[in-house]
Amino acid sequence: MKKLRVGIIGVGNMGSGHLRSVVNGECPSVEVTAVADINPERLDYAKKILPSIAVYTDAEDMLDCGMIDAVLIAVPHYDHPKYAIECFDRGIHVMTEKPAGVYARQVREMNEAADKAGVRFAIMFNQRTNPIYAKAREIVQSGALGQPKRLVWIVTNWYRTQAYYNSGSWRATWNGEGGGVLLNQAPHNLDLWQWIFGMPKKIRAFCSVGKYHNIDVEDDVTIYGEYDNGATAVFISTTGEAPGTNRLEISGDKGKLVLEDGKLKWWKLSVPEREFCFTSKEGFCTPDTTYEEFTAEEPDGHPILLENFAKAIIDGEELIADGREGLNSLSISNAAYISTWTDNWAQIPTDEELFEKFLQELCDKEKTAKNVSQSADTPETLSERWKVRW
Repeated sequence: MKKLRVGIIGVGNMGSGHLRSVVNGECPSVEVTAVADINPERLDYAKKILPSIAVYTDAEDMLDCGMIDAVLIAVPHYDHPKYAIECFDRGIHVMTEKPAGVYARQVREMNEAADKAGVRFAIMFNQRTNPIYAKAREIVQSGALGQPKRLVWIVTNWYRTQAYYNSGSWRATWNGEGGGVLLNQAPHNLDLWQWIFGMPKKIRAFCSVGKYHNIDVEDDVTIYGEYDNGATAVFISTTGEAPGTNRLEISGDKGKLVLEDGKLKWWKLSVPEREFCFTSKEGFCTPDTTYEEFTAEEPDGHPILLENFAKAIIDGEELIADGREGLNSLSISNAAYISTWTDNWAQIPTDEELFEKFLQELCDKEKTAKNVSQSADTPETLSERWKVRW
């Protein structure tokens, strides 16, 4: 069986988790041949679980070693585009962790480099493999829900304690992560929002900085979006609310979907609402409805996406999450920040120059001192941590 030779840049929490997935045989088309990290202890860990692996303290040295066909990037957010472009310049395929980057121009340039290189480019949006979200997308995209009207997503069960934010000096900083809940926890949800319902044309957002934690970035967000077709969207997320909620409701003129508690509930109207509204002779009636319910076991999406990435290169399989689509969710979060910073509407595509101006100002004045402790994450906990929590 042909295998894809993969090098991993960054073998911290996520990178080591992906490495273990390969070692455990969860990605049969993948062979990890090299890793790069600036931390010698992480390289020792990689060597311990896979003695045959080549280790590098310099990522560029690994890219030039001749032992890899593709790279998995699992480093801090700002460096995702940097290393992706270096791979593309060498004709190396790329799978990057989310988010695609921190600001839109950086990611747009990465996408342009991918197009020029003609190689495969994927992003680790593992929640696309959840059958419930995939079913919702199928229903909406097929037109079975009719003309889209509204999306409302309350996803407030990303709860984090202060100890979490204290576990690394880069966490919850403009210089380290480039943002808070929108850049760390919610990229999966922002991706699913646009993957299922499409991209809004403009948004008005309210991002509260340090509302529930001693941090310099946002930990509570409300976003309102508008679409060219008249549809609207509301997105609410926070890391400071317990027990929290995860409820996605999507309505169209032919019915309604509700995704909650691991179920997709589908109410179908017997007559489209717009037609019923103007043909009914009664004032207080509603269309008859039928009801369907869909449940499915959630797989571990990380090895599925990595295997899909390998199959796309080896056999031409369609990518589940094309890396270029990372620009979409990032454009929403960039616009949310601009809207908050300017106290006004923000258009999509975003004003790249304005966003970078504000971001640089925040990075320059960031001064929060942190009591840094060791993270308790292990590779074994990552799959559970990033599963959908209903």
